[in-house]
Amino acid sequence: MGQITIYLDDELEVRLRAAAAQEKVSRSSWIASLVRERLRDEWPEEVRALAGSWKDFPDLSEIRADLGTDVRECL
Repeated sequence: MGQITIYLDDELEVRLRAAAAQEKVSRSSWIASLVRERLRDEWPEEVRALAGSWKDFPDLSEIRADLGTDVRECL
């Protein structure tokens, strides 16, 4: 397991201590959970559960209907 050192100003340290205490975890665990969340490489289950939930969402052909046609790139 790796270790890192971070430097916080006094106000931020006080807020960190309070947040970790409120969640009843160590400061290290609190920070690790934030890092884990930020580095997550998949959508949270709550977001994935939303897929397909909009019954009246237009399909791709409806979305692109009024875009016109592409033109060839001229060099």
